[in-house]
Amino acid sequence: MMRSLYSGVSGLRNHQIRMDVLGNNISNVNTYGFKKSRVSFQDILSQTVSGAAAPTAVKGGVNPKQVGLGMNIASIDKIFTQGSLQTTGLNLDLAIQGDGFFILKRGEELFYTRAGAFGLDKNGTVVNPANGMRVQGWQAVKTGITYTINTTGDVEDIIVPIGGKDPARATENIKYKSNLNSETPLLPVGRAPTTEERLNAVVTTNIDAYDSVGTVHRVTVEFSRVRGEPNTWLVTAFMEGAEVTLDVDGPNINTSNSIIMRFNNQGAPVSIEDNPEVPGAPADIIAEGRLAALLNVTYIEDGTTQVATLDLGAAYEYDGITQFASPTSTRAYEQDGFGLGYLENFTVDSSGVITGVYSNGNKAPIAQIAMATFTNPQGLTTEGDNNFRVTNNSGLPNIGAAETGGRGKITAGTLEMSNVDLAEQFTDMIVTQRGFQANSRSITTSDQMLQELLTLKR
Repeated sequence: MMRSLYSGVSGLRNHQIRMDVLGNNISNVNTYGFKKSRVSFQDILSQTVSGAAAPTAVKGGVNPKQVGLGMNIASIDKIFTQGSLQTTGLNLDLAIQGDGFFILKRGEELFYTRAGAFGLDKNGTVVNPANGMRVQGWQAVKTGITYTINTTGDVEDIIVPIGGKDPARATENIKYKSNLNSETPLLPVGRAPTTEERLNAVVTTNIDAYDSVGTVHRVTVEFSRVRGEPNTWLVTAFMEGAEVTLDVDGPNINTSNSIIMRFNNQGAPVSIEDNPEVPGAPADIIAEGRLAALLNVTYIEDGTTQVATLDLGAAYEYDGITQFASPTSTRAYEQDGFGLGYLENFTVDSSGVITGVYSNGNKAPIAQIAMATFTNPQGLTTEGDNNFRVTNNSGLPNIGAAETGGRGKITAGTLEMSNVDLAEQFTDMIVTQRGFQANSRSITTSDQMLQELLTLKR
């Protein structure tokens, strides 16, 4: 009789714990990155009244007789299913689609979270503004004009220097594209061309290039057909405030500001060569690969020099300048220099790379947000503030970049909602209430039976 009382007590106690878990799930239904919990029950060791007996020649076997002593909690598990994403539009609101956790640091302690409502503090450090924990990742390192992010190194605080400077960079490459009309008129011989004749016979392109301190200079390159040489053009370069020469790479130095460019009958460029000031002087020729000439610049004001490459396309290809009987559309479409810029904004891509947007139009990586995965994420302990901590059974964190090593991708401008399903929780609440109620009935019924036993003496 007493066993049924204690079995009922165990049922009441553990159903109450299950109700506590359900209540916590429901209270966090709108908590970003929250993962619901589940309670599993198991029976307690049973008391054996009589053991089992094996069959004999005389009679069959006998099963054991046992009376259970109630129930207990087998586990309280975290369910790490994906939550829905809510759009916020804030560039540091980050959600993970797939496996993984963001890494936060307080002092020397590391914590892990799915809640990505981040922001910047006054020093530009990326933090969780609710508790000041610093988001971990890797800063980009600039070497010359190249940025690298070492995702195999130790994680560190991420700093986004809003208002920081992007130094000016001198133009090193200018690329040309499109078409030279094969029916372009020739310049007259023996006299200076009229303005109209020059406009019709000379194709002029302009592009702004930059020197090492970010000063803008207009680069003008003119194309005109060479008389008496089919499919041949004279390419002449000018720059305001500077003396320039065009030189095809090779042992001979060209001292003029022009080169010769040739095409085949299929409209593809085939070669470029020096156009020496002295007719018949040795000239370098490029007839394969990239047809690129060196633009050597000497600034008149201070005598400083600069070298840029004019990329006119690949030999026998159509990715640069071509010559067809179609309207001229040749232009310089790209150069890689820029002036001084200030960081105005930034974006976060799916791999967690933070890219700065500068006032000079340049974009450059600033840092990358790190992610961690675990062999057994259910082994993590909840530490409050939507954070988890490593335990002996979670395994060590496998830290790396998003979209690598089984880690999910990062979606900027969104937050992951709780994975709590209210319909499921309310259904479990009803089942739990009924279980609690039934256990209370077993206690009251056992009590009534004891009362009957006590009244036998009367």
